[in-house]
Formats: sequence, structure tokens, C-alpha cells
Amino acid sequence: MGIGMVLGLAMALLVGLVKAEKTEKPKWILVFKTPLSLLFIVAWTLQPAQDTRFAGLILIALVFCLGGDVLLALGSRKSFLSGLVSFLLGHVIYAAAFFSVGTVGPVMAVGVILLMLGAALTWRWLEPHLGNMRNPVLAYIVVISIMVGGAFGLVGNPSIPFHARACIFAGAILFYASDLFVARQRFVVGAHVNRVLGLPLYYAAQFLLAFSAAWIPG
Repeated sequence: MGIGMVLGLAMALLVGLVKAEKTEKPKWILVFKTPLSLLFIVAWTLQPAQDTRFAGLILIALVFCLGGDVLLALGSRKSFLSGLVSFLLGHVIYAAAFFSVGTVGPVMAVGVILLMLGAALTWRWLEPHLGNMRNPVLAYIVVISIMVGGAFGLVGNPSIPFHARACIFAGAILFYASDLFVARQRFVVGAHVNRVLGLPLYYAAQFLLAFSAAWIPG
């Protein structure tokens, strides 16, 4: 299976998933979501890794995210919390990958300032709606902010090819943005538009990260 076939199949499944989400029936959502999320694992396999440690960490993160996708699709509060934990672990592994090749410097410093502001605004937006989910969501905000901070550090490493830095950074930012729509759907306003906008951002992020895992020099 080539890259074009993977992306074409992913687009078709994504269209089906967006429509299935409108039914709010887990069995139909899983019909499209499970193979679609498996495809970003397939995407990871299509190119030989240069830095096997970095690529291996990305693969582990993708697997945790696949688990999170399945758990979130089940629809219950318990599965949502389990999915949140799975995604949180995925972000921890992504952060480990990014920090393993990133550099501490001006780019990361600017990123940390922006992320602290973004985290504060996100918490102010969500906190009134969270109830007893405050602690898990706060932990998630902290971890995803650290992950994106690692991506800023990666951008600041000039020894990494520009296209790799750009794609990984874009993947991290799109992932962050997609999670805002997940939070809006779960805690603020349940509306299909959250899926219409959030799902393409999420899968674009995962495919960018899956493909670019092989572009980091060994």
C-alpha cells in the first residue's frame, strides 16, 4: 500500500466517520474510526526510519492515540476518562520524542510563553463546565502544552531538515487545536460542527506525525 492509497482511503473513511458521528451510535462510529486510526499506524511503516529511537517513540504514541480513539468512540463516561488517559500517555510519548531531538533556546522560550497563555485561557474557558473532571482535564492541558513545547524545541534545531520540522510542528499544533473541539463537544456545547472541524484537524495531525517520523536524521 503506497502513500497515495493510504491518504485516499483515509479521506473516504473520514467522510464516513463525520457522517457516522452525527448518528451518535458507537457501533457505526467504530466501523469508520477504527480502520481510519489504524491507517496512521500503516503510514508510519511506509518509510524507513533514520533515527530509530525517535521513530519508535512516535509509533508508541500513535498506538496510545489509536487506543484513545476507540475508547472515546464507545461514548460512556468511563470510556471517555480511559480515552483521556490513553491520549495523555500518547502526548507524554510524543513529548519525549520531540525533546529527544529538540534544543533549548529562543524558539522554545517563545513557545513556552505562548503555551502558558494558551493554557490559562483554555482553563478559564473550560473550568466552569468541568465538574468532577477538573483534575483530569487540567492534567491533560498541562501535558499537551508540554508536548507542543517540545515541538517548539524541535523547530529550533537547525540540524533537522526544514520540511521535517515544519510537518512535526504543524502536527503538534493541529493536534492541540483538534483537542479544543473535543473539549467543546464534551464540556461546553455538544454540536456536530465540533466533529466536522475537529476530526479533519486530528487526522491531519496524526498523519503528519506518522509520515515525518522517518525524516529525523539518525
